[in-house]
Amino acid sequence: MLKLYDYYRSSACFRVRIALNLKGLDYQAVPVHLINHGGEQFSDAYQKINPQQLVPSLQDGDKVLTQSLAIIEYLDETHPSPPLLPADPYQKSLVRSFALAIAADLHPLNNLRVWKYLMSHLKLPEEQKNSWYHHWMKIGLDALEKKLLSHHQNMSYCFGDQPTLADICLVPQLFNARRFAFDLGAYPTLVRIDANCQKHPAFVKAWPEEASADVKG
Repeated sequence: MLKLYDYYRSSACFRVRIALNLKGLDYQAVPVHLINHGGEQFSDAYQKINPQQLVPSLQDGDKVLTQSLAIIEYLDETHPSPPLLPADPYQKSLVRSFALAIAADLHPLNNLRVWKYLMSHLKLPEEQKNSWYHHWMKIGLDALEKKLLSHHQNMSYCFGDQPTLADICLVPQLFNARRFAFDLGAYPTLVRIDANCQKHPAFVKAWPEEASADVKG
């Protein structure tokens, strides 16, 4: 069975849980609490699994995969139905571009280790930390809303009538935005697609509140 090293509130782990559910794959969730005990991702045992000391990691037999988008594309190639990327090269590029705008550009600026550095090393007060978060969230979501408006044909999901890697990345990012009281009123297209995703069983099952009590710690 697949083994997912998981933290329930991690956006990157959330993405992988959605992908696993869309593929209908059973997996064992192994909790790696990012806060308890100073951060379990820093333990010697976990560093042997993932030297980056990040979640998620996915173990498939004797293979260990890291980085959420690389994991998801591995799942898509080893379990091709339903596909998470379009067959058409241009459409595939659009989906990947949207996903990377979140996973490579937006999310890294507001994840836990960046926030810890802002507060513990740069000594930013809470108000300034939140201002940092809202600044980068606005820049990122402004661009994503415009990107969808330029390509969208009133489809149920970001790039069609089936969820793709784009939706897998969007939903955890908007969940994160709501956690930190970021106003999503300027993004009706993103919010509408997010609402459609929240009706899909694969997304519902992956929701942080649905994560096991063990993962929550």
